[in-house]
Amino acid sequence: MITITTKILTFDASFWSGKYNSNQTGWDMGEVSPPLKAYVDQLDNNDLSILIPGAGNAYEAAYLFESGFTDVTVLDLVKEPLINFKKRVPEFPDSHLVQGNFFEHQGQYDLILEQTFFCALDPSLRMDYINKMNSLLKDGGKLVGLLFDFRLTDEGPPFGGDADAYSLAFQKRFHLRTMSPCYNSIKQRLGNELFINFVKRN
Repeated sequence: MITITTKILTFDASFWSGKYNSNQTGWDMGEVSPPLKAYVDQLDNNDLSILIPGAGNAYEAAYLFESGFTDVTVLDLVKEPLINFKKRVPEFPDSHLVQGNFFEHQGQYDLILEQTFFCALDPSLRMDYINKMNSLLKDGGKLVGLLFDFRLTDEGPPFGGDADAYSLAFQKRFHLRTMSPCYNSIKQRLGNELFINFVKRN
């Protein structure tokens, strides 16, 4: 069971809705992340079941859909980015646009893409995140994406961390296939992103 503290409540639905409604979305690149685009481009199974939690405006989901992936689920706590996404990609199935709390979400996926969601959560929820990710993946499923690589402080979101801390936490529930600095980050994030490819431990 997740214990909600006063601090965590500052990052609830009203907090994120406020960000969208006031155009304070500095995390939004306006395009698919280059490291995730490169990863998607080498996938050869368009039938993979894919979840993007905390997806925001979900440029990765749009790219997957336009690339022929047929089972992509977009999950976000608030409605604003989902509405934005539907305006941009009207053909995307409504049933795969889900407004809800990640920690309450149910499903089984082959692949979960991580793009600025982990860093947006209060750091006290990181093990809950790791355990939930494990439970949402099928046997052999993968958690792939980006983690920020800068010193963890109380100032956030975004909240940072480093490879050593991430390894210690994630290895309890995942085989750490890849965790390395990104060579193809956008200019504003160059040197501050780690690409991860983790496989669920059963």
